[in-house]
Amino acid sequence: MAPFLKPGNAVPKNSPVPPQSEVYIMARLIIISNRLPFSVDREGDQVTIRQSSGGLVSAIKSYFESDTAQNSHITEKLWMGVADFSKEDFEQEVVPKLDKYDFTAVPLFTDKTVYKDYYNGFSNSTLWPLFHYFPSLVEYQSDYFDAYTKVNAMFAETLLPMLKPDDIIWIHDYQLMLLPGMIRAQQPKATIGFFLHIPFPSYEIFRMMPTDWKMNILRGVLGADLVGFHTYDYVEHFVQSVRMVVGADSNFRSIQYQNRLVKADLFPIGIDYKKFQHAAKDPEVQQLRDEVQQNFAGKKIIFSVDRLDYTKGLMDRLNGFEYFLTEHPEWQDRVVFVLNVVPSRDDIQAYTRRKRTIEEKISGINGKFSSISWQPVIYRYMHLPFNELSALYQTADVALITPLRDGMNLVAKEYIASTVSQKGVLILSELAGAASELSEALLVNPTDVKDVSNAIVRALNMPVPEQKQRMALMQKRLSDYDVINWVNDFLDQLNNVKTEQAKQQTKLMDDKIVEQMHQAYQKAKKRCLLLDYDGTLVPFARLPQEAMPGKDLLGLLKKMAADKKNNVVIISGREGDTLENWLGKVPLTLVAEHGASFKMKEGDWQFAAPVSDTWKEEIRPVMQTFVTRCVGSFVEEKTNTIAWHYRNTHPDLGFVRSRELINNLNQLLQNTLLQVIDGNKVVEVRMSGFDKGVMARKLVQELDPDFVLCIGDDTTDEDMFKALGDKAYTIKVSHGPTAAQFTVLSQQNVLPLLEELSQPLTKKQYAGS
Repeated sequence: MAPFLKPGNAVPKNSPVPPQSEVYIMARLIIISNRLPFSVDREGDQVTIRQSSGGLVSAIKSYFESDTAQNSHITEKLWMGVADFSKEDFEQEVVPKLDKYDFTAVPLFTDKTVYKDYYNGFSNSTLWPLFHYFPSLVEYQSDYFDAYTKVNAMFAETLLPMLKPDDIIWIHDYQLMLLPGMIRAQQPKATIGFFLHIPFPSYEIFRMMPTDWKMNILRGVLGADLVGFHTYDYVEHFVQSVRMVVGADSNFRSIQYQNRLVKADLFPIGIDYKKFQHAAKDPEVQQLRDEVQQNFAGKKIIFSVDRLDYTKGLMDRLNGFEYFLTEHPEWQDRVVFVLNVVPSRDDIQAYTRRKRTIEEKISGINGKFSSISWQPVIYRYMHLPFNELSALYQTADVALITPLRDGMNLVAKEYIASTVSQKGVLILSELAGAASELSEALLVNPTDVKDVSNAIVRALNMPVPEQKQRMALMQKRLSDYDVINWVNDFLDQLNNVKTEQAKQQTKLMDDKIVEQMHQAYQKAKKRCLLLDYDGTLVPFARLPQEAMPGKDLLGLLKKMAADKKNNVVIISGREGDTLENWLGKVPLTLVAEHGASFKMKEGDWQFAAPVSDTWKEEIRPVMQTFVTRCVGSFVEEKTNTIAWHYRNTHPDLGFVRSRELINNLNQLLQNTLLQVIDGNKVVEVRMSGFDKGVMARKLVQELDPDFVLCIGDDTTDEDMFKALGDKAYTIKVSHGPTAAQFTVLSQQNVLPLLEELSQPLTKKQYAGS
C-alpha cells in the first residue's frame, strides 16, 4: 500500500510554483462502523466475547491480521462503534481481553431509545428499504431522522477530540452517511474515506426521500475524500443523484464539491480467500463434511445461508424450489435443500412475522413432498460456526443464492472459495452485486420461479468438466482480488485522491506571481494569449446580446494586438457572426462556439464541425419544454450549438430545471455524436469531437510561442487548462477547484492584469529577473 502524503505537498511538475519536497508519513487507521466488531454474551457468571457476524467485520479483521497490515505504514489501528454492552462490562470484561485483538476499541454508549429510532428507525425502516428498491416499505418519520442525525453527531463528538493530523478515517455503511460531512466541517484537512456496503439506488428511487433528508445525506457523504461502492451501477446512481440534488459537477467519477475534489469509485469487496481454501484441510471441517455427506448419501445437496431479511428473497427462493419439485418429480427423493437462516433484527415485529411466514412455507413444502425416508427442506434458524459453514460449502453440489437486492453477497464468494475440488455450481441472483464479478455462475431472476427451477435442473445435470471450468475462472478472479487487495486498493485510491486534491489546490494570484508572469511576458519573443469572452473579458449580462465590448476592452485588445510579438485569440462559446460584429475590426484570431468555427488573424472563417444542423430538430422541443417550465429561461441557437440559458430565472428553480434538462438530454443523446455541456447558467448541446482544449492545443502547436497565457471562467475553459497543462500560464476566474495553475476572484481583475503585463519592465524589474 502506498504511503500517504501530507496534503499540499504534491504539486504539478514544471509548475511556476516551486515544488515542495514530498514527505512520507506514518498514520493511524480509524475504522468507524455502526457497531464494534464484537459482542459480550453472558450465561450466568460466564462472560464470553463473540465476534460479530457480517462481511465488514470479517474483511477488516482479515486485513488487520495479514502481513500486509503488519508491514504497512499504519502505526495503530482503532475501531469505533456503538457498544451493545454497558460501560462496566467494557471496563471489567472487555478491556482485559482486548490483547488478542489487533486494534484498539473505541466504544460509544448511546441512549437505548435514541439508538432504536436511529437504527431500527431511520437506518432500517427508511434507508434500508429505499436503497433496496422497496419504497412501499419505507417509513418517513421525522423523529427517526432526528435520531439518525443525533447518533451521527455523537460519533463526530467522540472522534474529533482524539483526531491527529495524519489519521486515516474510514467510515462504513448506511448508518453513518452524515458523519463524513460532520467531521469535514470541523477538520477541513482530514483524510476521510466512506464505503457503502448496500446498493445505492437509482435517482428515481432516491428522489422519493424528503428534500432536506436527501440533501443532508448527500452532503454528508460528500464530506469524504473517496466514496466507495461495490458496483459500477451504484457509482453511476450516486453521481447522478449528486448532480441532480446537490448540483456538483463531475467528470469521470470525480466530483467537484465545495472547492474540493471528491472521488466516487467501485471497489467490489473481497473475502479472505486463503482462509476458506485452507479450511478444507482442517481436520474438524473434514469430519463435519464427512458427516454431512453420510447423512445425505445418494442425494444432491442444495445449500443456502442468508440473514432473515425481505431483501434476501427467501420466500421467492422457496417458491422456486417448490416449482422445481412439482415440475421435475424425477428429482424427488434425490435432492435435499439445506436452508440456514441467520437471525437478524429479532426485536422488529415485521421480522418476527416474516420468520413465521417462511417457516409455514417450509412446513407446507415438506408436508406436500416428504416421504418416510426423505424430507426435501432441512431448515435451521441459527448462527453458523465457521467450521460448520465451511463444511456445508464443501459438500454442497449447488449453492442457491437468490436475493431480491444485495449490495454484494459474500456468501456466493465464500462458496466459490470453499469448493477446492471445483465441483459445484453457483446459482446467483442477477440483482446481487456479486453478479457483475461472477458471470460464470448461473444467473437468474429471483422472482421468476420457472427461471430458478430451470437453473436448478441445469446445475444438477451440469457435467463435471463444465463445473470445473466455470469454478476455476471465478476462483482465479476472487483470489486475485481478495479482501487484502480490496482494503489496499481503497486506501491506495484514498491516497491518490489526497494527492490530486493537493495538485488542484488553486493559488490565488499575488504580486509575486504577477511579477514573475510580467517578466516572462516581456522577455518572450513570441506570445499566444488565449482569452475567453463572457465572464472573463466582460461581465455576464442579463441577455447575451447585451454583453458588447466597451471602449476600455476594445482599446486594450487593439493595443495588445498591435504588438507584433502577440497572437491574441478570443476563444468563446459565442457564435461567429457575433464575434465578427463586435471584434472583427481588431486583428485577432477568433474562435467561436468552443472551437466549432474559427478565423485566423486577417483570414476567413473556417468550420471545424459539420454544418448540418438537422439534429437540432430533436433537441429544440426538449429545451422549449423547459422554457415553459422555468420562467426567465430562453433558448439560443447558434450555427453548431443550441443552448438553454437560465441566468435570469429564480436561482433555485433554474438550477433544479437545469439538472432535469441535463438528465433528459443525457438519456436522449446516448450513442450519438452529440454532447451535453453544463456551463455557467447555461446548458448547451453540440457535436462531439471539438472543444476549447482541442483548439487551444492546435493553435499553440501551430504558433509555437515561447509564452502562453490562457484565461477563462467556465467549465468549458477547463478543457483548455487541461490541454495546455504546464505549457502555459493558466488562470481561472473563480474561487473553486480548477485545473488552472492560478485564480483571480473576479472578472474585474482580468483587464488590469492584462494592462500590467503590457507595461515595459523597469530597469529594476529587468535587473531582478
